[in-house]
Amino acid sequence: MGMILDAIRQQQLKDDIPDIFPGDTVRVHAKVVEGNRERVQIFEGTVLKVNKGGPDRNVTVRRLAHGVGVERTFLVNSPRVDKIEVTRRGDVRRARLFYLRDRLGKATRIKEKRF
Repeated sequence: MGMILDAIRQQQLKDDIPDIFPGDTVRVHAKVVEGNRERVQIFEGTVLKVNKGGPDRNVTVRRLAHGVGVERTFLVNSPRVDKIEVTRRGDVRRARLFYLRDRLGKATRIKEKRF
């Protein structure tokens, strides 16, 4: 039974997902259903954490909206996530950036990674 579930999960994996790391600034195109209409909503923010659990992989993204911090967790392989774009690579030394929750304004800046 477990082999059948693993085979189904492997079929549903997306192959167009970029490498995402904590500190990156990403744009997540999420599908939102309003009544009988479906539209794409873009959520842009900083990646706080990445759980790499195979098909159940998820990403937590944080941004400031009107002075209030908003965090959303997206399942990367979900059909509700249309696409993910990495707009900026961040240079951080932590895997979890929860300390950004206590900071506002310029204190939340992350150094950009040079290639």
